[in-house]
Amino acid sequence: MDWDWAGILEARRTESEIKIGISECYTPFAFPGQRRYSLYSMIPYLHLFGPVSIPTFGLMVALGLFTAAYVVQADFRRRGSNADAFLIIGMAGIAGIIGARLYHVLETPHEFFADPWPMIWTRFGFAWFGGLIGGFIALVILARSEKIPILEFLDSCAPGACVGYAIGRIGCLLSGDGDYGIPTSLPWGMSFPNGVVPTTERVHPTPLYEFIAWMLIALILWKLGSATIQKGQATGGRIFFYYLILTGIARFLVELIRINPRSFFGMSNAQAASVASVFLGVFLLISLKRRQTA
Repeated sequence: MDWDWAGILEARRTESEIKIGISECYTPFAFPGQRRYSLYSMIPYLHLFGPVSIPTFGLMVALGLFTAAYVVQADFRRRGSNADAFLIIGMAGIAGIIGARLYHVLETPHEFFADPWPMIWTRFGFAWFGGLIGGFIALVILARSEKIPILEFLDSCAPGACVGYAIGRIGCLLSGDGDYGIPTSLPWGMSFPNGVVPTTERVHPTPLYEFIAWMLIALILWKLGSATIQKGQATGGRIFFYYLILTGIARFLVELIRINPRSFFGMSNAQAASVASVFLGVFLLISLKRRQTA
C-alpha cells in the first residue's frame, strides 16, 4: 500500500503535541501493532527550567569526551601508565573541537570572509578531519609533557577517540542538524522537516551508521591492542595506524550517501581527507613492519 507521506507530514506538523524547539524525525518503520508511520522527536535542546536549556549536541559531545577518557584510562592502566586520561582527553577534546570548526569554516573561505562571525559562533558545522588534526596536535604536545613515547600514546588514545566520535554523532542526530544522507526507501529511513537543513524525504540516518561503524572500529582496535600487550610487546604505533586506515575507509563509504558537495575529483572534502588518512596509515604500517623485520 502506498502512503501519501507529504500529506502525513503536513497533518502531523499541525498536531498540538508538536512544540516549538522540537525537530521532528519521521520514519515509516513500524513495530507489530503500530500504524505504518510514527513520530520520533529530535530534541535540539533539553529544557530544564525557565529559560535554562542545554543543547543536546553539546551534551553528547561532553558525554563522548567523558566516555573516551574512561576508555583511554583503561588502556593506560593495562599498559602500566599513571597518566591522567581525563585531563588529557579534556584538553585534546577542546583542541579537536577548535580544529573541527576551523576546518569547516575554511572549507568555504568565500562564505567565511564574507560574514565570519555567524560561522564561528554557531553550534553547527564541525568537520571530522579538522577535529582529527586538532586533537592529534594536542596529543603530541601532551605526550611529550607526560614523557610517554608518542606512538604508544597515540595507540592508547585510538580506541577512545572512536568511542567519543561515535557518541558525538548521536548528538548530531538528536539535534537534527541536517547531517544526513541521500533519499532512501529503506525501512529505517528518516525525514527531518524541521531540521536545521529540513527535508520531508526519507533519507539515510548517516549519524547512526557512523555510530555503529566507529564503535566496531573501537572494538577492533581494543582487541588488537590486547593481543599485542598480552604478548608483552609494544604496540609501536600499529593501533593508531589501523585507526587511520579503518576510520578513513568508514568515512569515505559514509560520504557516498551523504549530501556534502563534491570538490576533489568528484569527491567531497571529507572523502579526500579520508583517502589521505588511509594512504598515510598504510604507508606508516608498512614502514613499521619493515623496521620490525629488518
